[in-house]
Amino acid sequence: MKALDARAGVALTGVVDGVGSEEAQGQRAAAPAGMGGAPAVQHGRVEEHHVARAGLEADDVPGRAVGLDVSRPMLDAARRRASAGLPIEFVLADAAGHVFAPSSFDALVSRFGVMFFADPVEAFANLRSALRRGGRAVFACWRAAKLNAWQMTPLRAALRHVPRLPELGPEDPGPFSFADEIRVRRVLDRAGFAQVELTAIDLEIDIAAGQGFESAMTTAQSIGAASRAMEGRPEHERAAAVEEIRATLGPHRRGPSVPLGAAIWIVEAVNL
Repeated sequence: MKALDARAGVALTGVVDGVGSEEAQGQRAAAPAGMGGAPAVQHGRVEEHHVARAGLEADDVPGRAVGLDVSRPMLDAARRRASAGLPIEFVLADAAGHVFAPSSFDALVSRFGVMFFADPVEAFANLRSALRRGGRAVFACWRAAKLNAWQMTPLRAALRHVPRLPELGPEDPGPFSFADEIRVRRVLDRAGFAQVELTAIDLEIDIAAGQGFESAMTTAQSIGAASRAMEGRPEHERAAAVEEIRATLGPHRRGPSVPLGAAIWIVEAVNL
């Protein structure tokens, strides 16, 4: 998952730039939805749009995809990166309020975006309205923060020099708001989905993306909890935090890579 940014907007394909095996994980997320060449709606951070491509390039049959996001820069980046000729439409809109043609899509796919819905039941109910009967939803989201060393390792280092961020409630919008299996099932049930299944996946994310240690440092300072903790802090605090992160990440270096543990859910559900 190239640099997994957990700040995804609302679109139906979302991850980010920079770390690990995004392409493979995107295909893994797309496959359970049975996308093939069927029409597909997608949500999350759309600039990489590998989920859309995984579905539309999987088979040489007609299909279309809609990428929905509240972030214009993300949509613009997605358009620039979209392969010529693929039938992908990019829409600037909020998933909770966008008016879809009823029962017009076969699959809903999101990577690391659904955790940021202000009202996830409302958003999922609206997205479900776009699915035909029997249509499938599949999304990836983070499990518990303590299991995601790719975020927590730089953060713990930074917090030796900068104050802690305000605590988020377990259901407040944020990267780990879907960490609790019970909550995920409750949200999807209230939104009208059925046959909800969660698969826990443990993996490693190379925060250097194979580009060397300085690339890992750039990732740690620009993506995730450590970057947010350092944002706006005095220069001397920030400089000390950066050096602490450097010392902490050093032992994890493996050639041009810096792999750290990650834990995600792959969630599937059906619109019956």
